[in-house]
Amino acid sequence: MGTGGDLCHESRMATTVTNNEARSRYELEADGVLSICEYLLDGNRIIFHHTLVPSELEGRGIGARLVTAALDDAESKGLEIVPQCWFVAKVLERRAAR
Repeated sequence: MGTGGDLCHESRMATTVTNNEARSRYELEADGVLSICEYLLDGNRIIFHHTLVPSELEGRGIGARLVTAALDDAESKGLEIVPQCWFVAKVLERRAAR
């Protein structure tokens, strides 16, 4: 996906996740508030190092939706995923348990 490429379409409550390549982060805007999952690209590896969901969006599944879309996109590109962010690691563990 290029900059601004749509990764998933959700209900009206949650909007589309985009990969903002210029800022090295995935973004999801809900209710006018931006959540982000930041990464670094290192060759064939994507290092997820920070996820931020503002407090007013917590408890709505926004973070899980954002990180799941980011992981799906990284996997579709054949990138090795390196979770330095605890939340990304948690989502990866849940996926592995399925």
